[in-house]
Amino acid sequence: MKIHIDIDCFFVSASRIVEPSLEHKAVAIGGRSDTKIFNKDAKNQTVNFENSGSFVPTFYKAYEKKDDDIASFTDANGRIRGILTTSSYEARSFGIKTAMTIREALQLCPHLIIKAPNMSLYQKLSHELHEFLCTKIPLVEQASIDEFYGDLSGWVEDKDIPAFIDALRHEILHALKLPVSIGAAPTRYIAKLATTYAKPFGSKVIDKYNFDAFVNPIAVGNFAGIGKSMKQKLSAVQIHTLGDIRKRRGTLESWGPYAKDLYKRVNSEIDAPIKTTHRRKSIGISRTMDPLYDRVELKRRVHIIARHLVYAILKLDVIPTVFHLGIRYEMNQRSHKNISMAELFTEKKFDSLCLRLFNEADSQKRLKVINLSINCSSFTRDSKKELSLIGFEDEKKMRELTEQTQVLRERYGIDTLKWGSEM
Repeated sequence: MKIHIDIDCFFVSASRIVEPSLEHKAVAIGGRSDTKIFNKDAKNQTVNFENSGSFVPTFYKAYEKKDDDIASFTDANGRIRGILTTSSYEARSFGIKTAMTIREALQLCPHLIIKAPNMSLYQKLSHELHEFLCTKIPLVEQASIDEFYGDLSGWVEDKDIPAFIDALRHEILHALKLPVSIGAAPTRYIAKLATTYAKPFGSKVIDKYNFDAFVNPIAVGNFAGIGKSMKQKLSAVQIHTLGDIRKRRGTLESWGPYAKDLYKRVNSEIDAPIKTTHRRKSIGISRTMDPLYDRVELKRRVHIIARHLVYAILKLDVIPTVFHLGIRYEMNQRSHKNISMAELFTEKKFDSLCLRLFNEADSQKRLKVINLSINCSSFTRDSKKELSLIGFEDEKKMRELTEQTQVLRERYGIDTLKWGSEM
């Protein structure tokens, strides 16, 4: 049996550990995109490699108590800005949802308590839970900052699993003060589904005796891996529930390998092993901002994002070979540019490359920009690409300078050394 463990309303639950007075109140975590990295006096930026997932940035500003003030969510024109990343069940009873704007949430629930994200706290608690689980379960996989998988095969008898996971959630609450929900099933896919229906602070076991009764009525959109396009495709042929999928094997198999694999996952015919370690395959930064037209300022921000990415890439000790820059404009317009380049990684070259990608991607020069993103992937350790030897000796010197710069930034902070173009 596999189990899936999910922390209930994690960011809110973490805040309640620090401030017990928030218990049983309508609480939400939210804020504006961290554009503080673009401030010329920016400091105290932190990097995270341990966890990923929705609303979990690679770079973030260390939390300060003043960030909770409503003024921190208000722009120069007095408008309340920002979105919610999560909310308590008390807040959800008012119709508050993830990704809702703070302004909309306050209209639905005027007494809503809004707290700024405290990523350092979340990382600490997530690590502590992972360590705790490793003392209870032989194989533990951390799927995200608040999700874990475990394999109980050969460790706990199937008949004892209901009692085991029920006791485990109470042990976690007692030891770490974190409420969790746990689902158990023959595969990780169905275990994750079971957790959804065990919330809040519950446990649920799916076995061969209740599999059909549990799985068949569930809407297709509630199964992990069925996105918007697949949902529409299924709906077009009158497949609305997981039970419908299980009855239409021939239809799904005729759609190709992905749909065929989907049928097997829903039917619990295939599973994926528990992976105790994950190798990061990409690194990137995305920043949403107030609409900005000034191209000089936008290019300055590209330099800043590039500098932060250099720090992360060197910390990971990888050489990326595929680079992507995306621009999102007002009026729902988008543009992007990709390039592949298998050369020794240096800060100077990467900075110039990012600026070049921005110039080539900026196809809507009359529009204001609301988001910039840069992503690096296809690391040489995974792609097996060979580095170009053209100019290799000169590049080695620049690489040495890049590494010396990294030493200073690791000791004194990412903002210790900046490009003149950032000032």
